[in-house]
Amino acid sequence: MDAERTKRDQAPLSRDRVMLAAIELADSSGLEALTMRRLGRALGVEAMSLYNHVANKDDLLDGIVDIVLGEVDLQGSDGEWRTTLRTIGMSTHEVLRRHPWAAERMLSRTIPARFRYMEAVLGSLRRGGLTPAQTDHAYHALDSYIAGFTLWQSGLRIDDDTLPALGTALLERFADAGMPYMVEHIHEHLREPDPDDEGSFAFGLDLILGGLDRLIRGMP
Repeated sequence: MDAERTKRDQAPLSRDRVMLAAIELADSSGLEALTMRRLGRALGVEAMSLYNHVANKDDLLDGIVDIVLGEVDLQGSDGEWRTTLRTIGMSTHEVLRRHPWAAERMLSRTIPARFRYMEAVLGSLRRGGLTPAQTDHAYHALDSYIAGFTLWQSGLRIDDDTLPALGTALLERFADAGMPYMVEHIHEHLREPDPDDEGSFAFGLDLILGGLDRLIRGMP
């Protein structure tokens, strides 16, 4: 990895090199830290040199979000609508977990990868048997869940190292307050994870897809 980075850093400045460096900076320090000056320093050039490769800050931000969304698997596994949407949903979540700064910006920008993502989701819903009106609602339910869960998760700012100490402190607090279900909830977070449990995101995604499947089948 160090050899690859050294080789890249010695390469002539290009739009691709600028974009990849910007993604690294956003991943490590957040989108707020991504200034043209800091990006120039990371690349070993003056900030003004970057404008030979990007029109402005919005062009830079749209470019890196487009690259990140390009990592999403839009193919599915067997073409069946529910399987395809589950693959897209799980892949999008994993990509946004790696690049949590992209979740909010992707919702409001008109970039090519965003349109490809939308086309794949909308097409899968229509092929599954939903009407255009139902597809509109279903798309927004899925899209808001996928992006919203990532934003919620990144906003918690709790990692595996701090969770045990925090959980222990909260257990005593909730027990003293007579809140047994909060105590139970904390214990769930502290227990050893089940290797067969895909986690809360997959659980919620399957609930949405299951509801859509019942709608398509005309079931209550």
